[in-house]
Amino acid sequence: MKSPQVLTVVMVALALAVVGFFIAKLTEFDAVALAVGLFVGALVAPFAGRVKGSSSPAVEEIKTLYVGNLAYRANEASVRSLFSEFGTVHSVRLMKDKHTGKRRGFGFVEMSADNLDAAIAALNETEFQQRTLKVREAKDRPERVESENENQNENQNENKSENIAD
Repeated sequence: MKSPQVLTVVMVALALAVVGFFIAKLTEFDAVALAVGLFVGALVAPFAGRVKGSSSPAVEEIKTLYVGNLAYRANEASVRSLFSEFGTVHSVRLMKDKHTGKRRGFGFVEMSADNLDAAIAALNETEFQQRTLKVREAKDRPERVESENENQNENQNENKSENIAD
């Protein structure tokens, strides 16, 4: 469990214990015993489903599709709608030019691996918003390593822009 979740569980357990304590005070029950029981129960409950050896549902594998030749007016909602016909879409990212902010005509769709082949078969080479889509499984993104030449070029560009500003 992540720490914000643990904090939430403790806060809920504490609130439940306090409420239980006051309700028990109004009745004939032992208030302290009930409050302690509720607190411990609320702390243990989130972990009960995670007991080792318990059967938990399999984690769904998610894969990424490359979608090319998108219309520049295409947005995340329309692409999500198109791909959701073939399975659960987890995310849609349409790439933009970092300088102009305009869309670059391609993007990535993350969806369940079970539905990946069906989506590729159905949507590759089909028309969407008056453009013929290119749909295929995305390649893994290589790690980007900055070489010293790139760093030198950036430093030179910064120096040029400082000289222009002066």
